[in-house]
Amino acid sequence: MAEPAEAPAAVRHAEEVMGTVFSFDVRGGDPGAVRAALAEAVAGLHRTDAVFSTYREDSDVSRLARGELTVAGCAPEVAEVLELAAEAERVSEGWFSVRYHGSLDPTGIVKGWAAERAARRLAEVDGVCGVSVNGGGDVQLLGVPQPRRPWRVGVTDPLRPGGLAAVVSAAGAAELSVATSGTVERGAHIVDPGTGRPAVTDLVAVTVVGPRLTWVDCWATAAFAMGSRAGLAWLESLPEVEALLITAGDEVRCTGGLAARLG
Repeated sequence: MAEPAEAPAAVRHAEEVMGTVFSFDVRGGDPGAVRAALAEAVAGLHRTDAVFSTYREDSDVSRLARGELTVAGCAPEVAEVLELAAEAERVSEGWFSVRYHGSLDPTGIVKGWAAERAARRLAEVDGVCGVSVNGGGDVQLLGVPQPRRPWRVGVTDPLRPGGLAAVVSAAGAAELSVATSGTVERGAHIVDPGTGRPAVTDLVAVTVVGPRLTWVDCWATAAFAMGSRAGLAWLESLPEVEALLITAGDEVRCTGGLAARLG
């Protein structure tokens, strides 16, 4: 996507799906073509929900978990997501997993993967210069919204309702994503794969920044389960990844290169 010479048209939409709200902001391109692609992207999210929801007894994932289907008998997206999840488990040394005590729950990777896929579909539209897809607070950014003004994402302060802990800028990045895992909004929902129970750590939130939302969503979850010391050290080892970690004691820890992404 080329940077626009002047402020481009914007097409925006919000959709309730997958138990949250997905917000779209698409800049540039023919509005009719953008709306058609947006309709496809939204339909894709609903299909994803139908395939992967653990709350729907007739979803492919639920039937797979009960042994009624094999992976080969599921929608092809299931094999793709499970392969990505296996890679995330390998990279995180088991701290990210979609299997707990024999049960299957890929929801920890599906939302980020689905939002990223939707964003890339919209970026394919001729003339589109910038795309933002926000899936329940986790954001995939592509291109630029207007000349000399990059995308910016506010990171909620988990200990000060209504406040921001940081503002992430996508300046100079063709693609950037921001994902946060924490306990403030949803309580202790992040599972320790080793015990199958909610992770007990010193953290209240981990925000990870990197090119692809599929991965940063997984890395935020894994780092939260690790705790602040191990999580920060691990995140520092990952290429093209920066992070902000906030403890229950209001201590802020961040990777060495995060400052370059703030603004």
